Amino acid sequence: MQSERKDILIVAVIQSQDMDNAQRALESIGASIEELPSVGGFLGKRNNTLLIKVSTQENDLAVEALKQTCRQRIEYIAVPLESAPLPLPTPTPITIGGATVFGLDIEHYEEF
Repeated sequence: MQSERKDILIVAVIQSQDMDNAQRALESIGASIEELPSVGGFLGKRNNTLLIKVSTQENDLAVEALKQTCRQRIEYIAVPLESAPLPLPTPTPITIGGATVFGLDIEHYEEF
């Protein structure tokens, strides 16, 4: 089936903890969602990459739904002290989470 209206593909990388809430919020506005499991490169944490198809009119609603359901968190990683005689790790806080969102115009798609 070929689309005549203009659609947007949103690619969103979110933490697995936020997946259920984000999916419910996106489904409530009528977005079509495909979920791909993924892993973050820096910490190796489980993520989900969502492929979200929305109309141009629903784009702002979808981005707002992701903002409301995907939150940032503080986690601690162990970093060795450089000046210590023994490699004693010190917990260092880092901010993770939220959502990384890309919007792409869809020029053509087919379903078969």
